[in-house]
Amino acid sequence: MTARRAPRAPALPEVNFSDWGDIRYLHLGTEWVQGSMRMDAPYDIELEYVQRMMAWLLFAEPDTVARRHAMQLGLGAASLTKFCHKRLRMKTTAIELNPQVVAACRLWFKLPADDTRLSVVLGDAAEVAAHDHWRGDVDALQVDLYDHEAAAPVLDSEAFYADCRRLLTEDGCMTVNLFGRSSSYADSLSKIVSAFGEEAVWAFKPTREGNTVVLALREPRKPTRAALAERAETIHTRWGLPAPKWLRVFKPVVT
Repeated sequence: MTARRAPRAPALPEVNFSDWGDIRYLHLGTEWVQGSMRMDAPYDIELEYVQRMMAWLLFAEPDTVARRHAMQLGLGAASLTKFCHKRLRMKTTAIELNPQVVAACRLWFKLPADDTRLSVVLGDAAEVAAHDHWRGDVDALQVDLYDHEAAAPVLDSEAFYADCRRLLTEDGCMTVNLFGRSSSYADSLSKIVSAFGEEAVWAFKPTREGNTVVLALREPRKPTRAALAERAETIHTRWGLPAPKWLRVFKPVVT
């Protein structure tokens, strides 16, 4: 009788980086950019779409931000994790499947060591979202999950987005990056709407590179444009994000 071998897990891609002037880029063995860092400002957010992943700040009272919990599903070059931890002073949890990505971020992208507010967890984002450990505990959930081919989101089902919604606090918010050569924005948006409800979903226009950031609230809210404009100015003043520009290209999916 021959013992059966357990199936091998898919090999994780090699992680490397490239420098172009003052910008350092993270790659997963291909030319596709998985994240970036400006080397003279390592805790700022350099890429436009990653800045837009912070749009949940439009729906959070600024004075409460430091008391909130941010979670990233997918570490990338750790831009969001570093910004939430260093600049916003939030409790921050990042979930990353590939240990090489974590090592690269610590070696090459100035990701700090874990401390009382920062926790980088090796794990599967689908399993984390489905588990009840963080259920109802996350105020800002940032989802950016792509493999080395960057063809489509790795996790993009209605069930996954429903699990993401269950992670959120009552006034919590998810932002997700939708990009890929084989992905369908309309299809992904439909799944998010099914999980969150159409009144709770907002979206940016695509960036020049084709990244579309979608925002989904745990419970629907429709602040006035004047209130959003005031909040955007506060975000820009306090944290240097170009939030006033966001409002030109950001609106509810149902108006």
